[in-house]
Amino acid sequence: MVLTTDWPFGPTAGARLALVLGLLLVASGCSSARGGDDVLAKVDGRKIYRAEVDKYYANQTAGSDQQPSGEQSTSLRLSILSQMIDDELLMRRAEKLGLLATDEEVERKLTEVKSPYTEEQFKQRLKEKKITLDDFKRDLRRSLTREKVLNKEITSKINISDQDITDYYSSHRAEFNLIEPQYHLAQIFVTPTPNSQVRNFQNSKAQTDAEAKKKIQMIANRLDSGEDFASLAMNYSEDTETSTNGGDLGFTPESALRNTDPATREAVMKLKPGQYGPVIAVINPANRQVYGYRIVKLVAKEPAGQRALNDPRVQQAIREQLRERREQLLKAAYYEVLRDHAKIENYFAQEVLDNTGAGR
Repeated sequence: MVLTTDWPFGPTAGARLALVLGLLLVASGCSSARGGDDVLAKVDGRKIYRAEVDKYYANQTAGSDQQPSGEQSTSLRLSILSQMIDDELLMRRAEKLGLLATDEEVERKLTEVKSPYTEEQFKQRLKEKKITLDDFKRDLRRSLTREKVLNKEITSKINISDQDITDYYSSHRAEFNLIEPQYHLAQIFVTPTPNSQVRNFQNSKAQTDAEAKKKIQMIANRLDSGEDFASLAMNYSEDTETSTNGGDLGFTPESALRNTDPATREAVMKLKPGQYGPVIAVINPANRQVYGYRIVKLVAKEPAGQRALNDPRVQQAIREQLRERREQLLKAAYYEVLRDHAKIENYFAQEVLDNTGAGR
């Protein structure tokens, strides 16, 4: 079709329409350059689609009582996209280094992750997280690849010398002066609350008070038979914060222990390191009702006083802290260098700026 000036609307209208069409063509060209509205970013030409970000967004907000909205929602999407850009940078680096995770490594890791669950339980967890098995395997591949690259490029090159440890101790002696005894505790906890989520390996959950009593007594019997406390905690404890790490509660100051419930305090004070106590009914002080049952283990007890530099535990704690700090610093610098050598186009970030009137 050819536009002329001798059509019914006259030359002025024709010129306006030609201008509008021209602007539409320019806009279409911009959309084509970014790959369409569904493309939120590019990393060296590799497109990151809106659907990918939406999937991770749904995963991270799944099960939340209050869904983010407005600026919180936008901020979370920006954060997810930024992480995906970093992942893509690392994957491209892995390709150059020949460090992409293999199918065998992915399958081996998948088998390890699935081991605590039945097939149906594992499928249910994927459903709750709103992801498919292919999504999960892709994330495993990225995670394994990330670990291999960062280990080669950063972690393996970190060296914490004895002088580093000595210098840190000299500057932070007060950190190793315990003003009161510390109790290293672990627990196995069972609650009669029905339908609450658990994270133990057996997906074991008591639904009534009678079931909770029966379950905690079963655990106590197995402990008395010599079974490992940490293993039983990982398999059966219903404390979502500690079950996956063997029930470890970390160190508790003596003053904090004095403020806990009397039954737990009394049990702990009678224990020697390595011992566990009897079943304790945990009472809600507000209504005086039982809301759970626990077995507490005293892993270790640290007396008050200054810890010396030649204490192996002090040296190990300093070494781990210095290594973690250095690793975080080097990782941040490493990602910045990767970004400097890549062409990154974050269309979503620009969209956020444009929609708020900023960046113009």
